Amino acid sequence: MYRVAFVTALLGAAAAGAELELVRPGADGTHFVRADSGGSFVAWGFNYDHDHSGRLLEDYWHDEWPTVVQDFKEMKALGANVVRIHLQVAQFMDRPDEPNEASLERLGRLVKLAEETGLYLDITGLGCYHKKDVPGWYDAMTEARRWAVQAAFWEVVAKTCAPSPAVFCYDLMNEPILPGAKGETEWLAGEFAGKHFVQRITLDLAGRTRQQVAKAWVDTLAAAIRKHDDRHMITVGVIPWVHTFPKARPLFYGAEVGASLDFASVHFYPETGQVDKALTALAAYDIGKPLVVEEMFPLRCSTEELGAFIDASRPMADGWIGFYWGRRLDQHTGQDLDLAGALTRDWLTYFRDKAPQMLAGAAPTNQR
Repeated sequence: MYRVAFVTALLGAAAAGAELELVRPGADGTHFVRADSGGSFVAWGFNYDHDHSGRLLEDYWHDEWPTVVQDFKEMKALGANVVRIHLQVAQFMDRPDEPNEASLERLGRLVKLAEETGLYLDITGLGCYHKKDVPGWYDAMTEARRWAVQAAFWEVVAKTCAPSPAVFCYDLMNEPILPGAKGETEWLAGEFAGKHFVQRITLDLAGRTRQQVAKAWVDTLAAAIRKHDDRHMITVGVIPWVHTFPKARPLFYGAEVGASLDFASVHFYPETGQVDKALTALAAYDIGKPLVVEEMFPLRCSTEELGAFIDASRPMADGWIGFYWGRRLDQHTGQDLDLAGALTRDWLTYFRDKAPQMLAGAAPTNQR
């Protein structure tokens, strides 16, 4: 019986892996296609950034690997085809020129798990989410030296992941920003739930335009990836400032900056009663490349309103990625659920029920 079950599991894993084809922008550049079959691809997935207690993936993936395996199976069962992971620079670079081999081994194992589960990875790097874990030598560096470490990080990550069909993309950094004209003294900006999700790519513009700095940074890191991987897509997940300042214009996805980026990634949390405002802002990032809402959650609106945002954005967008925090849908039950638990239950239920429609490629033809 064990032998039969084991063989069945292997066959199931092989079948899941066989579903994965390289995903690329289509011939007209406005949507995703599967490179081998030519079929359309819509991203529908989860950010897997931390567990229910707030631990980052790298806090437990060494000692609690079965938990990671189970979480991937659960995300797949809920209908996901993409999982966005967040990698901390300090976990992968022990010194400026010395990668952490144990973390690279674990990343390779995670890529293999994604293949076996039939999931694509959005690999987001250079995280400094836990400020206390950021090494002093990294924070003390000049811009040029810091960028060199960031390039070294992406070289070793790309070299590890390049052969796999399970890589959806490399996301250069979560929500990079630039300083104002007066400059800054801290690389990390703001704090949310004990984590720093926003990071500056320089502390001083030094007479350069914001576009010049952003382009130099993107091109430096994209070139590092392309030394080892010329197949998988590159993007950068940005705060949609147009949503806050309607007269703003995209920086990283402007014509002067984004030539090295294969598609646009933006993070949207629509507010109650303002779905139309979010849609208007999203349209500013519909620039003739595939467009992914790389973060979304009913944080400031109801699940129903977020669903309305998703439905109305489908003529523009080619992917939507929410959140999964390590607790199954059936664990969010009972009369004693707190507000956060009830909100997560409603979100996961919506995601699961919506998945068949999204994965069937039922989105309207992009009207661009």
